[in-house]
Amino acid sequence: MLPTASKGRSSSSSSSSRPNNPMLLPYLRRIIKWQQMDIEYTFWQMLHLCTSPKVVYQHTKYHKQTKNQWARDDPAFVVICSLLLAVATLAYCAAYDHSTAHTLLVIFSVLFFHFVLTGVFLATFCWFLTNSYLREEAPNSYVVEQRVEWMYAFDVHCNSFFPLFVLLYVIHYFVSPLLLAHGFIPVLLSNLLFMVGASYYHYLNFLGYDVLPFLERTTFFLYPIGIVIVLSPILILSGFNPSRYFMNMYFSRQI
Repeated sequence: MLPTASKGRSSSSSSSSRPNNPMLLPYLRRIIKWQQMDIEYTFWQMLHLCTSPKVVYQHTKYHKQTKNQWARDDPAFVVICSLLLAVATLAYCAAYDHSTAHTLLVIFSVLFFHFVLTGVFLATFCWFLTNSYLREEAPNSYVVEQRVEWMYAFDVHCNSFFPLFVLLYVIHYFVSPLLLAHGFIPVLLSNLLFMVGASYYHYLNFLGYDVLPFLERTTFFLYPIGIVIVLSPILILSGFNPSRYFMNMYFSRQI
């Protein structure tokens, strides 16, 4: 059950209903300045998000202490993730499509809808949820009130998305001939792969908000994992193959 907002926050509800991101414009300006991006640290983060995600969020605490903000001020993670996503999508198009125009359309739709638009929607939802319902009450009026930055919520989504990308774009690509076959085994393996990817996404989402000391009841972000685990056997028994479903959705040549 979703926690209810406390009365003590009613006076600040209007300010928590709209993002305030003074760091957004400098962040966007740095996207075109490749030389200012920390590429090595970004790849280090990507590796550890797949192997030791708690280490990444431990460094987030250090970032808060040194930069006085939870969100990244370096767009390198978003830029590199977008490039990798474009390359992976191009590989799918080379294997399963033969139209150049459709290839460009698929790459654009994956980048814009799968990554950016979905990320903005989920970040906004989690930003609103955490600020409205999950913040701890300040013990007294002298304590500085802390809020989740919208840019940090987007960072959490990007962090959670990358291992999902590795599982459902990269690994999925190499085993797709097996997953797209007919029969029970492809259905089972495809559903298991999607279940692991979705569950790990929500687990990293939980870690991202659990590290914030002013939030409580962050286990709420683990609830979708239970839904995924319950739905997976139902989809397997019904014969639904998510790999075939999404591939047929995007490519003109039927799988």
